[in-house]
Amino acid sequence: MQNTEWELWRSFLATAENGSLSGAARSLSLTQPTVGRHIDKLESSIGTSLFTRSQSGLLPTSTALNLLPYARDMSAAAQALIRMASGEAGSAAGVVRLTASHVVGAELLPPVLAEFRKIHPDIQLEVVLSDRQDDLLRHDADIAVRMTRPSQSALVAKKVGDVGIGLYADSDYLKRCGLPTTTEALLAHSLIGVDQATYPIAALSIGDTPVTPQIFSYRCDNDLGQLAAVRAGIGIGVCQHVIAARDPNLVAVMPDKINFQLGMWLAMHEDLRSTYRIRLLFDFLAEEMGALVGSDERESQRRE
Repeated sequence: MQNTEWELWRSFLATAENGSLSGAARSLSLTQPTVGRHIDKLESSIGTSLFTRSQSGLLPTSTALNLLPYARDMSAAAQALIRMASGEAGSAAGVVRLTASHVVGAELLPPVLAEFRKIHPDIQLEVVLSDRQDDLLRHDADIAVRMTRPSQSALVAKKVGDVGIGLYADSDYLKRCGLPTTTEALLAHSLIGVDQATYPIAALSIGDTPVTPQIFSYRCDNDLGQLAAVRAGIGIGVCQHVIAARDPNLVAVMPDKINFQLGMWLAMHEDLRSTYRIRLLFDFLAEEMGALVGSDERESQRRE
């Protein structure tokens, strides 16, 4: 076991996450027989089966489920090692891995990162769009843009500002269905929102009506999917003011009654502060995203 190659564990992790040898092979750019041999060799090395076959694919055994967290840690450490080795700590070259939510990563970050790349063309960027909280402590990413304050003491965190959020609809939708001015009228509209009650919406309400998935006519658990539905004229949904300001077809709905804010934070592991390329991006994002939040605040005041 002491000499079991990392390559075998990579195949194990990919098979567990994809549910099949073929899926694992595609994700690793290997052949299916090669992945199969890796699994066979690993099972022989540890003396137990790791997967059972089912109609839906390969299912991890209890042993495999116990090993998965450690394999994920190994994978994160290996990727961090590769990124750190991609450039000298004091040079403006190499790889930086950044994670952000789908909306922030797709709507706000691209022009900011385009400017950064013009200034630092030798810094390569890996951008992970995910609404889950990637663990910076495991070095899943070097920098995170988050809409909640990081609580881990080992992280360096900087608040960029507060992002205003309100209800919006496409102008053509409002021409067809009318602009609501009361909560009762709003609830009669086609509302766009989440599909799963597990989302943190229990504390929200519209007037006296609790916000649950059942009040939405169009449900999607992806924020980008909701935003696309709003732009397509399906109904009324939430949108950041700074994003809506760029789209002349989006109209604020009841901005005086429904308008809230979320803090935007940057975070990185404290061990990375001395890595020049990571610090360059961190400081650049703090300045540029701060400017966006400032314009967002002015836009919110204008709409009010």
